[in-house]
Amino acid sequence: MNIQAKHTADATSVEEGLAIAAEQDAIYNNEMATETAMQNTLLTPRFYTTDFDELDAIDVSSVREDWDKLIAQMVSDPNKGHFKKNEDWDQIDWDGMEPQLKKEFIDFLISSCTAEFSGCVLYKEMKRRGNNKDITQLFQLMARDEARHAGFINDALREAGLRVNLGFLTQKKKYTYFRPKFIYYATYLSEKIGYARYITIFRHLQANPEHRFHPIFKWFEEWCNDEFSHGEAFALLMKTDPKLTSGVNVLWIKFFLTAVYATMFVRDHQRPAFHKALGVDPDWYAHAVFEKTSELSKQIFPITLDIDDPRWLKNCRALHRANVDIAEAKERGGIAGKAAQVWGSVRAARAFAALYFIPAKKHEVPAQTRLEPCY
Repeated sequence: MNIQAKHTADATSVEEGLAIAAEQDAIYNNEMATETAMQNTLLTPRFYTTDFDELDAIDVSSVREDWDKLIAQMVSDPNKGHFKKNEDWDQIDWDGMEPQLKKEFIDFLISSCTAEFSGCVLYKEMKRRGNNKDITQLFQLMARDEARHAGFINDALREAGLRVNLGFLTQKKKYTYFRPKFIYYATYLSEKIGYARYITIFRHLQANPEHRFHPIFKWFEEWCNDEFSHGEAFALLMKTDPKLTSGVNVLWIKFFLTAVYATMFVRDHQRPAFHKALGVDPDWYAHAVFEKTSELSKQIFPITLDIDDPRWLKNCRALHRANVDIAEAKERGGIAGKAAQVWGSVRAARAFAALYFIPAKKHEVPAQTRLEPCY
């Protein structure tokens, strides 16, 4: 007998998970959260589309052994039923939360929900359009996971009287086109840095539970393992075509590494109260995450960024200051405000270029690609 799941955590497919989410949207829709998720800036998560025919043409024969093991692991669905509240979910006094912390934490949750759902939308569309069984099965499994994550964050937001309308986002949020190889680079890094972010916070709070101000952090270990598996899939996809990680494409890899790291640094430094509540220094946290991500990305990328070069932190801070000044100039408005925005944009571009042109570290890519989460 086929029993309909009642929670996104128990859904066995992305379609089932999204149907449950749609029911919740009809009950708990909140315009403020959805409007925030709809924003498209350099720092907010985006929705992507690509050449699905090119993706569908991928042949995984050269990585078959590793591919089949990874797919079998994902099919076994070790996290089914995990992403829902249980007796470990502490009740939170949202009204009593320090106002700036509440604002930044809600922004963190909405941004995270949007990012998770962005992956769900891309993966689901590939599954819908494709005919290649290997590829469509992978994207179906990843879409299932991302739908669960987004649904779980929405559950947390609902306690604060908020909810992102995921169905509305699917229809109305602007989509950005990326060539498949850029999807590989960006999404691989997104999944691996997501793993590094979640596991760094989880281990820190495991050692310092007095800073765990919300129960959602207790779920981060299993969460980050989903991110890790998704990153492994994209590493194998890139390995099927050696041209993707050699020649001029190494320059593109360096660009995406720089863009992903710099975006994280700037975005996290916009949430000082959030990181103070966690007991985490944003500079330390950024470096810890970059170290883990760089080590993991050696599995497929032939370079890593030199994050220990003194120019790295200096220019990350310069990029953050420029971003703050741009935001303040927008609020001021007028001719002076517009001029300040232009100058801030020039400074931001200069700082990003300085980051990009720091010489990268080169290494030999190992013959064995697959990794296991170890942090």
